[in-house]
Amino acid sequence: MVKKEAVGNKIVTMGKSTLLVAATLTVGLAQAQAATLDTVKERGELKCGVNSGLAGFSNPNDKGVWQGLDVDLCRGVAAAIFNDPSKVQYIPLNAKERLTALQSGEIDVLSRNTTWTSSRDTELGVNFTGVNYYDGQGFLVKKALGVASAKDLDGAAICIQSGTTTELNVADYFRKNNINYTAVVFDTSDQTVQGLEAGRCDVLTSDLSQLYALRTKMSDPEGAVALPEVISKEPLGPSVRQGDDQWFNIVKWTHFAMLNAEEMGVTKENVDSMKGSTNPDMRRFLGEDADFGKGMGLPADWAYRIIKQVGNYGEIFEANVGQSSPLKIDRGLNALWTDGGLQYAPPVR
Repeated sequence: MVKKEAVGNKIVTMGKSTLLVAATLTVGLAQAQAATLDTVKERGELKCGVNSGLAGFSNPNDKGVWQGLDVDLCRGVAAAIFNDPSKVQYIPLNAKERLTALQSGEIDVLSRNTTWTSSRDTELGVNFTGVNYYDGQGFLVKKALGVASAKDLDGAAICIQSGTTTELNVADYFRKNNINYTAVVFDTSDQTVQGLEAGRCDVLTSDLSQLYALRTKMSDPEGAVALPEVISKEPLGPSVRQGDDQWFNIVKWTHFAMLNAEEMGVTKENVDSMKGSTNPDMRRFLGEDADFGKGMGLPADWAYRIIKQVGNYGEIFEANVGQSSPLKIDRGLNALWTDGGLQYAPPVR
C-alpha cells in the first residue's frame, strides 16, 4: 500500500519503508521529549548501545564485564547520574541496527564507533554529542600479498562491513583513482576479518581504529599490515535522540569533563587532593565553589564523580587503546589541543 500526504503545496508519495522510518522517528522523539534523565533515574540504570565486540572500544572481557573507550563514556554518564558507573545495561548492536535502536528508544545513548555525518545529524533524528575518537578509513592486508600502497590494489577483492560509511568511501576513492575492485560485503566486523583470513578477499577496509582491533583477532596478527593511505575523515562519537536538550548536555559534558580533567592534570588518583585547590577553575570544575550541574539536573559534584570513578580522557585512552593496551595506538589527532591534537573542551564556567 502506498500513502500520499500533503507537505506544504506538494503531494508526497510514501512507501511502507518510509512510513516505518517516520513512525520510528516519531516514537523516538516523543520519548526524548519525555525527559530522558527522569526515565533513566526511574529505571535505575542507563541503557547504552555499543559494538557487539570491538577490542579497545566496547568488548566484554573473559568475566563478561564490558570494557573500552566507548564503554567508559557510558560509565561516566552513570557516575554523574547515580554516583555508580556500574549502573549501565550494555546493548550490543551491529552497524545496521544501531541508529534504529536509538531512534526507537531501545537505548538512551549510542556509544558505538559511529561516524558523525551530515545525513545522520540532520535526517535521522539524532544528535552527536562530540567526538571521542578522531579516525580515518584505511586498509589492512596480509604482508605476504606484497602490497605497499592502496593504489596497488587494482582488481583486488575487498572485505567491507555493510551499513557503514566504509562502502561509500571505498567507492569514491577507487573511482577517483581509476582503480577496479570487487566488494565482498559482510554483516559484522568479525565476518570481515574471517573473510580476509579465509582468502575470500585480498584486503580489509574499515576505520583504522577498528583495523587495529580486528588485527588482534587474527591467527597471525604480525602477518598483517595497515597500508599508509587514510582515505576519509571519520569523527567517531556518541549520539542521543533529538528533542531532549538536557540529556544532550549531560552526555556531551561527560566527555568534556574527561577532557578538561586531563588538561588540568586531574586524575582518578589525585582528584580528592585537588578538592583543596585554591585554583578558581579547579574549584568550579569539582563543584566546590559553584553548582554547574544544576542546569543539567545533576549534583554539583557531577564532574568529580566522573573522574573519581572512571578517569580523565587520557587515562581511559591509554588503558583501552593506547600504549598500555594490546592495540598500542598513538594519541595522534586524539591528543589534547595543547599537545598538537584536536581534543578540546569548552570550560566549566
